Amino acid sequence: MEDEAFWNEDPKALQDSEWAKLSSDFTNAGYREGITAGKESALQQGFDEGFADVGTPLGRELGVLRGISSALLSFLTQTDNKLGQEDLLREARDIMSQLSNVRFSDIAPPDLEAQRHAREHLESVMEDDNEGIDFEVPEEVAEKRKMEKLEDMIAQMGAGSGGSEETTARPSMADVRHLKQRLISLSDGLGLSLQWS
Repeated sequence: MEDEAFWNEDPKALQDSEWAKLSSDFTNAGYREGITAGKESALQQGFDEGFADVGTPLGRELGVLRGISSALLSFLTQTDNKLGQEDLLREARDIMSQLSNVRFSDIAPPDLEAQRHAREHLESVMEDDNEGIDFEVPEEVAEKRKMEKLEDMIAQMGAGSGGSEETTARPSMADVRHLKQRLISLSDGLGLSLQWS
């Protein structure tokens, strides 16, 4: 009987129904594509700004400081050990050691928008009563975390801590600024003038 009712319907009503469904499907598809394009555009803009305003300047400054400390250390080890240069050599080694311990993640400002987004996502998941969900960490992030933990363990082993479980705080941008001042003082003590751009 249902088949008979289908064939007896008004063809115009059937066309209108099909048209409404097609229109709705295309509208939804366009909406989804618009959202995806908008996300990609915002993502690219965020990357461009972060790269130009944060990543490049911080990475360049840290690289320059490491290069200068390495050059000063090399200079000091190649020159004759004159009276007083042992202190300068020790200072150069200490600065270089501390600079080599600095990670980009230590000095980069926190991404507040990413943190807000992660918090919102977590809250929405918890609202869905999905307790006990294992949140999947991207493979690159997991590998980076593993490597940083390994670096920390190696640093603790070499620090002569005598097996204590103390953990030292990670360096900050203030620490890097202080190391920069120490490098300037060291170069001044050697009669060298550093040019900072």
